[in-house]
Amino acid sequence: MKIVSSLKTLKTRHKACRVVRRKGRVYVINKQNPRFKARQG
Repeated sequence: MKIVSSLKTLKTRHKACRVVRRKGRVYVINKQNPRFKARQG
């Protein structure tokens, strides 16, 4: 899980990446390849 200030580049890394908001935080999740997970804030 990477913690970054901007998710713009991370969501374009893989076509299965999704940007999700949970509990006031923004996450990038990827069910096909879970190593692309990231969190903002």
